[in-house]
Amino acid sequence: MIFETHAHYDDEAFDTDRRALLSSLPSNGIEYVVNVAASVSGCHNTIELVKEYDFMYGALGVHPDEVAGLTQRDIDWIKEQAVGLDKIVAIGEIGLDYYECQDYDNPKTTREEQKKWFECQIELAREVSLPIMIHSRDAAMDTEDILRATHAGEIGGIIHCYSYSKESARFYLDNGFYFGIGGVVTFKNGRKLKEVVDYVPLEQIVLETDSPYLSPVPNRGKRNSSLNIPYIAKEIAAIKGVSYEEVVAVTNRNARRLLNI
Repeated sequence: MIFETHAHYDDEAFDTDRRALLSSLPSNGIEYVVNVAASVSGCHNTIELVKEYDFMYGALGVHPDEVAGLTQRDIDWIKEQAVGLDKIVAIGEIGLDYYECQDYDNPKTTREEQKKWFECQIELAREVSLPIMIHSRDAAMDTEDILRATHAGEIGGIIHCYSYSKESARFYLDNGFYFGIGGVVTFKNGRKLKEVVDYVPLEQIVLETDSPYLSPVPNRGKRNSSLNIPYIAKEIAAIKGVSYEEVVAVTNRNARRLLNI
């Protein structure tokens, strides 16, 4: 059975058929799903989803694009929920995203804001003894520097939607992080990620979709869902020269170990 470690089913893209889609997942081979919050309102929505669906777990955190206006009171509330609810299994998604900090007159956030709240949420994860789900885009060195300075390897977690080089992957391997591999690995222009998947041990890979984004081939450009994970698993199997069944079994075991499920 498949373990989906990163989806956003609270996204408005699912407003028209969320209940029907989610109800169909177990019968389509999806054993567990982690719904990952990206904002404070997303944390509220994630909590409601995990209460409704037995197979769904949650990660609470604030995405770097959403940290403008974040307060310590918000962090304290997230901490309270993470401690009080058994089905919250990670802090995320948190990190750095410099894409919209560059060449924009009015960026959503500044780099300094993102760094501040990334460090704060890493400390939160340490306090509640939960792993982190890391978002890093166009910010490779600063991400590594913060993870190193905060000793985040002691906390553990997933580098979500990994987009850097095989050489950069060494840092995450050495610090015990898992690699979240999604639809990009199926893209024709996904050569760099294919090289990373070949390089990284299967024992440090978990499956994800980032739904509703980044649908794999042959559904690229359409709304993504956990139903597309078999395409991702098959591509990983082809790259690593193992069976599809082994990819599903090992990545499921990896996710359960990390998230204590």
